[in-house]
Amino acid sequence: MEEKGNKISVAPVCGLIWKMGLPMIVSMILQAVYNIVDTAFVINMGEEGVAGNLALTFAFPIQLLIIAVGVGTGVGINALISKSLGEGNKAKADKTVGNGIFLGLLIYAVFLMFGLFASRSFISMQAKGDGFVTEVGTEYLTICTTCSFGAIGFTIYERFLQSTGKTLFSTIAQISGAAANIILDYVFIYPLGWGVAGAAWATVIGQVLSLLVAMFFHYFFNRDLGNDLKNILPSAKIIGEIYHIGLSAALMQGLLSVMMLGVNLILSRAEYADLVQGSFGIYYKIMQFALFACFGLSNTIISVLSYNFGMGDTERSRACIKWGIVNTLIVAATITALFESFAGPLASMFGMASGTDGREIIEVVTAAIRIAGIGYVFMGFSIAVQGVLQALCYALMPLIISALRLAVFVFPAVWLFTLSQNVAEIVWWAFPIAEFLTAVVSLCFLFISIRKRGIKTSSNGKNALFAENREKCPVILDIPKK
Repeated sequence: MEEKGNKISVAPVCGLIWKMGLPMIVSMILQAVYNIVDTAFVINMGEEGVAGNLALTFAFPIQLLIIAVGVGTGVGINALISKSLGEGNKAKADKTVGNGIFLGLLIYAVFLMFGLFASRSFISMQAKGDGFVTEVGTEYLTICTTCSFGAIGFTIYERFLQSTGKTLFSTIAQISGAAANIILDYVFIYPLGWGVAGAAWATVIGQVLSLLVAMFFHYFFNRDLGNDLKNILPSAKIIGEIYHIGLSAALMQGLLSVMMLGVNLILSRAEYADLVQGSFGIYYKIMQFALFACFGLSNTIISVLSYNFGMGDTERSRACIKWGIVNTLIVAATITALFESFAGPLASMFGMASGTDGREIIEVVTAAIRIAGIGYVFMGFSIAVQGVLQALCYALMPLIISALRLAVFVFPAVWLFTLSQNVAEIVWWAFPIAEFLTAVVSLCFLFISIRKRGIKTSSNGKNALFAENREKCPVILDIPKK
């Protein structure tokens, strides 16, 4: 008999996914707030707003990469700590905490060096000779990378809290930083007149605040984990285990950065490149609300499905797959309906730049939201399937899905549309086309995976193929055995 407190194995699956997923959705969406707020304040600065928005657009791939490396590392840390505590191996959990801090410092050192020596080259590669955009973009990116210890450190300490079930504390820390960013953006950009640099300082200060709040909660309330300084000494075994789990997550998130940079470079050759690139930067940050909401439910699918798959319950595993995908489609469809209904007002938030530029940005971003939003349901399906595949211990297929929707299908489609005379109006069709094609491939992967794992064929809860596959699964390590 299952323990009454073990809700993942006994609670109705549909409600369970909503209950666990909504906090994750909120947490993921808050990650998009920093760049959304920066862009909204910068583009509304006045005459320099349009150029400032371009600078932020060109810097955004590196900001996405910082998030990707931090999140991937954090996923591995979270899983390994949970596994170690589940096995009763507190010493290993504590060692993972120390090595997590070491990795955070190492990752920060890499981005610090990039910020000091490569920021200008990265921005100028996209700016195509625009001196002002290069200057302000370099300043913005340099600040965000050299002070990225806040963003990187928070992703590490957030996972310390989440691995022991203290998700409320991590959410409080995230909200604290996001609120500070909104307030400081206004103060630094307008009353103090710091311009684009003010947006950068507001971002990093908000990130540092989130880190400090998370550290406070960890060191004073997270009693399940120790914090001996000797554990910071790197262990190749611990680091290997962290990235055995977290590398695929880092790569999938990192492809967001690749897509942003690739599309920017392709659009730089199009007619009215500045207008289209700037509009793409705005649209992509708005789109992150839908993307991260789907990622929140995908993470929930991983947690719920991996647990029941590891426990050997095929009936609940099938229910997890069904309701995980259905609920993700509901979220994606809801966001699509909202974006289609309020595309104009959303675009207007980013179109208060002076003169004709502001009106053109509103028109192009409105078109982008309405056209590209058609693909959100397909995107939600593919991301949900990625969660299913990860929970069933597949590593390559989720990466293929990410590569298809973020590069393989997108880049050729964007390039073809840039050959048109109406590129600003029609290039956005590249995204729903890519999402639809990826969804078709994802559907095939889904059928293959549930058949190979023995989930589809079971009628009474368990079968030999299912049991054989779950025992081979390297990710399902922290499931309590009954």
